[in-house]
Amino acid sequence: MKLFDMKIGSGFWVGAGIVLLAPVLIPVTTSVLRSLTKATIKGSLIAYHKAKIAAAETIEGFEDLAAEAKSEISETPKSEPAKKAPESKPSTATSTAAKSSS
Repeated sequence: MKLFDMKIGSGFWVGAGIVLLAPVLIPVTTSVLRSLTKATIKGSLIAYHKAKIAAAETIEGFEDLAAEAKSEISETPKSEPAKKAPESKPSTATSTAAKSSS
């Protein structure tokens, strides 16, 4: 039997099978998808929590380094005069030439 130039036989039986199995398949499929969704959410929450802890530890490490750097800066005395390079004395050749010309 043809309806709109399509075979009804195989399509009919597939549709009938779906209608008959729907009351059984829908609750099973729903429970499986619900379990998968819940597991995905749990995994995401755990990953978020671990990432939050790792970020907090990283920030704490940087804060410790900054505190150490500040303490090292405050340990150096600010009133210490800057070291000047020793003044260079004129060489003996220059001083001898200057004396002889005068």
